[in-house]
Amino acid sequence: MDTGPGCGAGRPVRVNRLPRLFLVTGADVVERPGFVEIATAALVAGGCGCALQLRGHGLNGCRLWQLARDLRPAADAAGAMLWINDRVDVAVSTRAHGVQLGRRSMPISEARRLLGAAVWIGASVHSPGEAAGAISAGADVAVLGNVYETASHPERAALGREALRQASFGGRPIVAIGGISPERVSEVMESGAWGVAVLSGIWGAGDVAAEVRRYRQALAEAPD
Repeated sequence: MDTGPGCGAGRPVRVNRLPRLFLVTGADVVERPGFVEIATAALVAGGCGCALQLRGHGLNGCRLWQLARDLRPAADAAGAMLWINDRVDVAVSTRAHGVQLGRRSMPISEARRLLGAAVWIGASVHSPGEAAGAISAGADVAVLGNVYETASHPERAALGREALRQASFGGRPIVAIGGISPERVSEVMESGAWGVAVLSGIWGAGDVAAEVRRYRQALAEAPD
């Protein structure tokens, strides 16, 4: 079993199992030829401490379910996790490890009622206040962004590292997203992040698996 970031000791058991690296997809990513094979290689490279977050705005439930069905065994074999954005029904049907909820999703409390305690719930937030509210409502982790300027949301101003410090106050588990390269991993971890979520930084690489390994190495070298 891989013992990379997210697999070691020193935290309460459940928090300690929370992934450090989230590989976030988009609709354009999942519709690429050979996506399942590429994503499988990414999961193998990520191993324990990594989650593939299936997100595809505009994808219908059937297509998302097919992808989750195909990738769940690959995640299990790699010791990684599969999370689904928004669609709690797809997560239940495919026995996904977690769901990621946003402003347009069902309330966190209702998702928890449906999913029970064993399934992870993440919440996408855009301020320290939203992060605190999501954790209080029952989310296991808040994904805060965008921390830096990012091409995927050019209209949004960067929140900056101070927002990370505020959001993670009191030990709240916060995952940073938005413009995070391997070179920036150390500074966001120093600012209180539990881990990082990446979209274009992974899927825009020529060798996706090699880039996943770069992020894992950066996380392993970052201050805890």
